[in-house]
Amino acid sequence: MSQQGHDQFASNVYYDRTFDCDAAKILPGEYYFTHKDMMIVTVLGSCVSACIRDRVNGIGGMNHFMLPDGGNDADSPISASMRYGTYAMEILINDVLKAGARRENLEAKVFGGGNVLRGFIAINVGERNAQFVRSYLKAENIRVVAEDLNDIYPRKVYFFPRTGKVLVKKLKQLHNNTLVNREQDYANKLTTKPVGGAVDLF
Repeated sequence: MSQQGHDQFASNVYYDRTFDCDAAKILPGEYYFTHKDMMIVTVLGSCVSACIRDRVNGIGGMNHFMLPDGGNDADSPISASMRYGTYAMEILINDVLKAGARRENLEAKVFGGGNVLRGFIAINVGERNAQFVRSYLKAENIRVVAEDLNDIYPRKVYFFPRTGKVLVKKLKQLHNNTLVNREQDYANKLTTKPVGGAVDLF
């Protein structure tokens, strides 16, 4: 179960000296899942990550996504923009299940949705991302056992699927604009690329 053939399957896998374990770093639009005792890490601004795991066998993963601005029908639950979030959730849940997790054992921890992109305040993308992930998991009957959503701070999230442990570090000071620029680029890419069929979204 090494590298899968998905465009957005995290390619950045490295050894983390601080935590003394293998780690996968995911960027916007990526996800990662594993049955190994390792860590998945990401930095979130207005994007949201869901950490999903089988609480019995420890298979789990994390995604990282943002709903693009759905234009005027942003409030419609079936607006095109929702398909990005739905896709990000479905692909992670399906892959975790295919890897041997059982649906009735799934639990989720959700993070992000901070109001960090100043130019996005009009559409409040962070809040919409947070709302989306909550209602999606509720509809799927997956229990949310922990969350840290909204607020104005970016967060660094460390997820250990085997044990379910999550560490969240709020980044009070962003010395550079890397995160904001990365999310801005991701958002721009989402608005220019058409939402295709079920799979060819990115």
